[in-house]
Amino acid sequence: MAETKHVPFVPADTDMKEFTLRALLIGLILAVVLGAANAYLGLKAGMTIAATYPAAVIGMALLKAMRGTILEENMARTVGSIGESVAAGAIFTLPAFFVAGIWPDFYTPGNYITSTLILIAGGVLGIMFVALLRRVMVEDPELPYPESVAAAEIHKAGRGGGGGSKFLFSAMIGGGLVKALGEFKLFLPLWERFVSFTKTGITGMEKVPLASGGQGVAGTGGMVLTSFKISPAYVGVGYIIGPRLASLNFSGGIMAWGLLTPIILYFVAPYLDIPGLISNLMAADPSLSQAAATQKAWINTAYDVWKFIVRPIAIGGMLVGAVYTLYMMRKSLTAGIARSISDVKKAAAGHAVDIDRTEKDLSFTMTLIGIVGVAVATFLITFYLFNTTFIIAFVAATVMIILAFFFAAVSGYLVGIMGSSNNPISGLTLTALVVTALIMVILGAEETQGVAAVLGVAAIVCVAAAVAGEMLQDLKAGHILGGTPWKMQVGDVIGVVLAGFVMFGVLVFLNDGDIANGVREGYTGGFGSRELPAPQASLMAILSRGIVEQHMAWPLIIVGMLMGVAFILMQVKSPMLVSVGMYLPLETTFAIFIGGLLKGLVDMGRAKRKLNPAQSARVDNVGVLLASGLIAGEALVGLIFAGFAAFEMFPGAVFENPSFIVSLVVMAIIGYVLVRIPLNNHGKPDEPAPPAAM
Repeated sequence: MAETKHVPFVPADTDMKEFTLRALLIGLILAVVLGAANAYLGLKAGMTIAATYPAAVIGMALLKAMRGTILEENMARTVGSIGESVAAGAIFTLPAFFVAGIWPDFYTPGNYITSTLILIAGGVLGIMFVALLRRVMVEDPELPYPESVAAAEIHKAGRGGGGGSKFLFSAMIGGGLVKALGEFKLFLPLWERFVSFTKTGITGMEKVPLASGGQGVAGTGGMVLTSFKISPAYVGVGYIIGPRLASLNFSGGIMAWGLLTPIILYFVAPYLDIPGLISNLMAADPSLSQAAATQKAWINTAYDVWKFIVRPIAIGGMLVGAVYTLYMMRKSLTAGIARSISDVKKAAAGHAVDIDRTEKDLSFTMTLIGIVGVAVATFLITFYLFNTTFIIAFVAATVMIILAFFFAAVSGYLVGIMGSSNNPISGLTLTALVVTALIMVILGAEETQGVAAVLGVAAIVCVAAAVAGEMLQDLKAGHILGGTPWKMQVGDVIGVVLAGFVMFGVLVFLNDGDIANGVREGYTGGFGSRELPAPQASLMAILSRGIVEQHMAWPLIIVGMLMGVAFILMQVKSPMLVSVGMYLPLETTFAIFIGGLLKGLVDMGRAKRKLNPAQSARVDNVGVLLASGLIAGEALVGLIFAGFAAFEMFPGAVFENPSFIVSLVVMAIIGYVLVRIPLNNHGKPDEPAPPAAM
């Protein structure tokens, strides 16, 4: 049976500008900017957004102004979107070294070198594996690559004068402005209060003696009531994931703060020296009144209960959720592994030798050199930087190559089916971490060195899998448009190297800035804090140290695992997302929920107006671009202020006691923008449908 030959948008025999300096520079800038924005978002909300569409729209807008070609746009998008994958690998793993206590100080020159080597090694490895697998996976008719097709259509539509860059850039300015005004205390970003369940209330406490010599509080119960955080980024995330997933995420927050924390606090309160804590707060800050100090004492205590008891339970749920996610994808995972083995055999046999420009990958020899080079780098990192034995370093490098290959292939396969936005990178990384940790235990690895080796291998595998999925998505879009694969692969290698050098600095700014803010605001800052929870990295840290050192808060973890099993039995759609909601602060999940509700209002308005499919697609397109702009705008301005805080340069307050009413007005404006503007730009019924940005 004869196969239909693929005809790209730009034919293979066309000599069109593609790998130009301007396209590369635009892509590199986008890789850093979008990667930094995703690092900010992922550490705070536990989620990242696909950078393909913002990179496509921004690159297209800039290159059209320079009279660039569509292949230059393709190159800029390819390089620009790879930074998000490097950021995902970085935030899921590197903070774990700090949380696990391997790096007491997150920034040191040695830690920077180690992190940069890990990120670059993982990124290059992912691209090398993609060079082996590209042709078979990209040309497979069973893999639809939905987001790749949408990205290619964005570029095609741009040739005809379309584009939504004005929505994206305007929303970026708005999101950044809101973040800046919040930092200057023009409005109150968050309202919270502790409400007592007792008749006497929290100011009329009945004191009881403690065995330790202090005084506890008899029978006091209550809960922390909090508002949503005024955050364009969180609202944008909720808008993009939609009302169903946003509701699941928020349900975890309600369970944590409306059920578990109040119950636990009720029973532990009699054993806590709350009056002593109040006295200490008033001594540290004489301006605090008795009532204000009491409020602060109970709020801090509730957060301690959540942090040290509820969060480990959530981690158990996240662990079961990750395993369940991989189990539900077992057929796709098995098929991906089988395909990857077959594809490498074909490549090694020379069946993937290409002739046309649009079918040329990096040479097989260069690919093998890259893979061997990463294996050697992993060995050196593990042996010299983590101070392990020769055997452990050799096994770690071998295990890394095997796991990275399989998970890179699986990642690409899943992206081909569902798109990179739904790629379960954290679940794949968790699997790699557990396997590596068990091997380290068998080899008798010492505690600190063993944990460091486990996290290092998991980090490289994570970056490789994330980069491979994103790279295959961009190669499919390039396949449709007529891009040259080897040029796209070289561009991504350059993008990975630059992002690898920069990303650790982004994490340092965020960590040090939160530590400085914590000192000023009275909380313990840094990765794992309330403001910078880093849920995936914290999970990696606890599991790696618990397995290797054979000590873990197993009662709480097991309770969480049983809770995760209960979610599965109740047929909860995403147990992992509910558990992540328990792990995140309530104000975060609340804001994400608000964003989901806004998307629900848009869906209702679209149905009420009886829009046709083309108009509905246009509404979705504008909404996603606005939400993406809000996320990017807040993230970039947030990074600037985090940098200021790291150098102890804090913004002055416009109001000492800002009003939350102004905050509600700000949130209402954000809601109006995300609902009215998409619905008002649905277009005429006879206009063709735009490419979907989701």
